[in-house]
Amino acid sequence: MNSVHPLTAPEAGTAEIPTERRDPRPGVARGPTGPLPPHGHGGVGRRVRAGRQRPPSAGTGLAHVTGSGGGGAWPAREPRPGAGGWRRAQAQGRQAAEAGAPRDQPADMMSTKAFTLVSAVERELLMGDKERVNIECVECCGRNLYVGTNDCFIYHFLLEEKTLPTGTATFTATKQLHRHLGFKKPVNELRAASALNRLLVLCENGITLVNMRSLEPVPSGARIKGATAFALNENPVSGDPFCVEVCIISVKRRTIQVFMVYEDRVQIIREVSTPEQPLAVAVDGHFLCLALTTQYIILNYNTGVAQDLFPYCSEEKRPIVKRIGRQEFLLAGPGGLGMFATVAGISQRAPVHWPENVLGAAVCFPYVIALDDEFITVHSMLDQQQKQTLPFKEGHILQDFEGRVIVATSKGVYILVPLPLEKQIQDLLASRRVEEALVLAKGARRNIPKEKFQVMYRRILQQAGFIQFAQLQFLEARELFRSGQLDVRELISLYPFLLPTSSSFTRSQPPLHEYADLNQLTRGDQEKMAKCKRFLMSYLNEVRSTEVANGHKEDIDTALLKLYAEADPDSLLGLLVTENACLLTDSAAWLEKHKKYFALGLLYHYNNQDAAAVQLWVNIVNGDIHDSTRSDLYEYVVDFLTYSVDQELVWRYADWALQKSEEVGVQVFTKRPSDEQQNSFSPDNIIACLKKYPKALVKYLEHLVIDRKLQKEEYHTHLAVLYLDEVLQQRSSSNGKGAEVTETQAKLQHLLQKSNSYRVHFLIDRVQGAGLPMESAILHGKLEEHEKALCILVHELGDFAAAEDYCAWRSEGRAPPYRQQLFHTLLAVYLSPGPSAHELAVAAVDLLNHHSTEFDAAQVLQLLPSTWSVQLLSPFLMGAVRGSVHTQRTSQVALGLAKSENLLYKYDKMKLKGSSVQLSDKKLCQMCQNPFCEPVFVRYPSGGLVHTHCAASRHMNPSSPSPGTRT
Repeated sequence: MNSVHPLTAPEAGTAEIPTERRDPRPGVARGPTGPLPPHGHGGVGRRVRAGRQRPPSAGTGLAHVTGSGGGGAWPAREPRPGAGGWRRAQAQGRQAAEAGAPRDQPADMMSTKAFTLVSAVERELLMGDKERVNIECVECCGRNLYVGTNDCFIYHFLLEEKTLPTGTATFTATKQLHRHLGFKKPVNELRAASALNRLLVLCENGITLVNMRSLEPVPSGARIKGATAFALNENPVSGDPFCVEVCIISVKRRTIQVFMVYEDRVQIIREVSTPEQPLAVAVDGHFLCLALTTQYIILNYNTGVAQDLFPYCSEEKRPIVKRIGRQEFLLAGPGGLGMFATVAGISQRAPVHWPENVLGAAVCFPYVIALDDEFITVHSMLDQQQKQTLPFKEGHILQDFEGRVIVATSKGVYILVPLPLEKQIQDLLASRRVEEALVLAKGARRNIPKEKFQVMYRRILQQAGFIQFAQLQFLEARELFRSGQLDVRELISLYPFLLPTSSSFTRSQPPLHEYADLNQLTRGDQEKMAKCKRFLMSYLNEVRSTEVANGHKEDIDTALLKLYAEADPDSLLGLLVTENACLLTDSAAWLEKHKKYFALGLLYHYNNQDAAAVQLWVNIVNGDIHDSTRSDLYEYVVDFLTYSVDQELVWRYADWALQKSEEVGVQVFTKRPSDEQQNSFSPDNIIACLKKYPKALVKYLEHLVIDRKLQKEEYHTHLAVLYLDEVLQQRSSSNGKGAEVTETQAKLQHLLQKSNSYRVHFLIDRVQGAGLPMESAILHGKLEEHEKALCILVHELGDFAAAEDYCAWRSEGRAPPYRQQLFHTLLAVYLSPGPSAHELAVAAVDLLNHHSTEFDAAQVLQLLPSTWSVQLLSPFLMGAVRGSVHTQRTSQVALGLAKSENLLYKYDKMKLKGSSVQLSDKKLCQMCQNPFCEPVFVRYPSGGLVHTHCAASRHMNPSSPSPGTRT
């Protein structure tokens, strides 16, 4: 039976720090760290002097470059050791650690259960009743565990791992054999070379090769002498699979030796001298990481180039040099810092803060484990925080072997069993430590297959999102939901009744959170519930048009509608008038429950149920149900009917719209698209419908005549009659002329003037005797009865300005003689004898003086009374003379220009006549290519001759695209 370490909790097969225990070490910050071997390694051979030169790209200090495991920025150190860079590293590492865990904070406040401590080899199995036998070193290769003791024995055990029903791992060690090496001193180091089936044993400054199964030394007796420590090169440079590369610290002062070890022989290949005595070594390829007496360095034993890292004092603390990955090492730095360094002399990770008196270190990604004389501390390489503390007294060995971490006291061997990363992450999420869980999950990527990691990581993001959501950290929750590609129905399902009743959604198993619904999450706090609903509205609105909504759009839009109905009416309308997937049954019931009847109508309309929508809106307008969403709902319904393609629906509610307001209701017809004239919305059908609504009929006829400019006599006459009837009715009911009467009469006059499509004789009969002289004058003008029209304007109305406007109106677009005749007719009316002769004479003088150009002066002078003075008519006479002179001079200019043009043509003709043309029966027409039969031809300026009939049919020169001039 295995026993638990005496200082651990008495749980079967495990050992953990009690939750109430505080770290007894004052001032120890809880930061991350990396793994190190507790001892160095070494050898003997050909000597190469290590030069102090440095490559051009590298300084002598340890610089920091942010890498995958880095925390914050880590400053590059000064070029010289001791120039201050490592002190800054020490200070910043302490600050980072102390920021993560205050010195007086209990260890359990930051605890993460990453490992359990399980006994592997108990004291009784190893040494029986021998009190003085102590464990000096251990080695593990697969299931094989080797233990070296202080009495020069090697023990071989087989480890068997079992998992209890509780999930706890236990180990059973079965002793295979043990053997004495034949020396008197302790076994200092054990290293397995499984490819050679050899165990390398360091004892009495020599490395012996023994068989891994029999523990017998190799028959050849091959042995490396003069070694105080050694290390295997896990990144060998030889490429020979049947040997291992071993680097030793030689008993010679300041000497490192490199050996090739085969099954039964050893061969030295390099000897390198160092500036100080080496105390510990790790090797990777050609690079040695050395702890010297006062500093750490990187040494390329192939080129001899050395790179200083940082100083430390070997007298005060034990050096640790540990290879943790390809070309990367972990070192015990000053100030209790675990420093990372690459072979280039830079740091790609922030340092971790571990105990000052650390004895050993190991790596089990993503954790660095450190051992001191009382505790095992676990640090994260991802966020540099201390995660776990395990009490472990008298420990002096800590090693990691291919992912298995072994610790040992002088009497027993124990294994640190890591909890599955998923279990650790879930524990962190359960304790609401979201950031730590996410950091750990990201770090787990390298150890988990890609597809499995993506599934796991998405779920973790979703769980973290719900944790942040429950804490009302909505910005963080939104980002986590989005990154985790959350099925948004998981979130909707927290809100009672938001998912449609037809939804087949069931929550994820195992669940992403512990809440039944929003009431449980908020504990009934209405303010918190309101905040959660506002967040869901925002989030659903954001994701409804993204890939997240694929396949779930009905659930999303229906939930959004329900939320908007409760808290955001404007957004509710915006949702319903745009493309949406709201389920009709659920949404209609919800809107009716919350009395959002206008919105319900929009929902019906979106689902092609226009009749139900309009009836609902009509009920609101009529006051049968109450909904104050729109104060202009009647106008909205009219507008809706205007653009509706359902003709039956429009005719059904047209009377309702007209009864509410004829002026507004008629817009159902006046604003309809003009392409519907051939169906039931033809003008004749609409006019028949509007006979009961005179105001609407007038509006519609105005639409036909004025807006659409239909030139149909029936519409124009009908509109004029309606205007006339209204004018007559208003005149009979009012002694004076109100503004409305004037407006209607102005419309009638404008129609009579501008339209040419009404029945003039029909209207003139209606106007006669109605006391409408202006309308009568306009109608007489339409019949070309200008003298009658002017007599009405002059004698009945006495409106001389209207008479002049009449002349301008009727002569618009006509020839000047017609216009002159109209003005002469008006002058004759003015000069006709009558009781108002003096007043008319003044009007005649004004007419002549202001429109002198419209008259023939000679005719006017014959009409004027002889008693009129020249001075009275001076403006007219001056205008007439000026016009006559202007006409004469213009004619002279035109005549001169014509003569000049004629002279030019004569000159061209004379030039053409100056050259002779020979014509014979052999001469061919250049157009038809036939000979000339008679001496009649056309000659082009280019000299070409054509028949006269050919020239008549084609006026283009056959040799030129431009027309020629015939001569």
